[in-house]
Amino acid sequence: MRISELSRRSGVPVATIKYYLREELLPAGVATSATQAEYDEHHLRRLRLARALVTVRGLSVSTTREVLRGLDEHSTDVHFLLGLAVGAVPTGDAGPSEDGPQEPSPADELISAMGWEISDKAPTRAVVTDTLGTLRELGLPADWQALLPYAELAERTAALDLDQLEGVPDPLERVERAVLLTILLEPVLLALRRMAQENESAKRYGLPVD
Repeated sequence: MRISELSRRSGVPVATIKYYLREELLPAGVATSATQAEYDEHHLRRLRLARALVTVRGLSVSTTREVLRGLDEHSTDVHFLLGLAVGAVPTGDAGPSEDGPQEPSPADELISAMGWEISDKAPTRAVVTDTLGTLRELGLPADWQALLPYAELAERTAALDLDQLEGVPDPLERVERAVLLTILLEPVLLALRRMAQENESAKRYGLPVD
């Protein structure tokens, strides 16, 4: 297909496609003349994924390039691909590790209790530990055990997420869908939690406020 058809099918403007080509987010097409090139389904899927990483996940062009290179290098490792695309696996050098044995963090304790397999470099570990520390500083009783029921709910949600990727054979399409499901559904999940809280409050304490 020509670049105009690639634009029509992807919904990405031609100018943006040319920019992605210059920035190496999209591989070059097969040249048919000095000013023309042909693109295929692989280009279409790659373009959609690049667009999702930039506009939905909010990555910079340089970080998107790094993620896409990581996907190319691990094209058969579905677990790594999904983790890299949705942010569970950090890109680039995670920096030097601290010397000597470290006390288990709250995140370590929670992960161990749940029996989860989580990368040592996963940025989500720091989110759990830092948030619990902030809650304690504010005088709220918060420890990793209090998160266990939430972790169990998250585990069930993750299973529902990955169920929607079954039957998608193309790795790029699967990763694109994972990015969209993870990022776009997060506001919906938060909204559902708010609605459930309102409903529970109404049942416990009275009629909801209009």
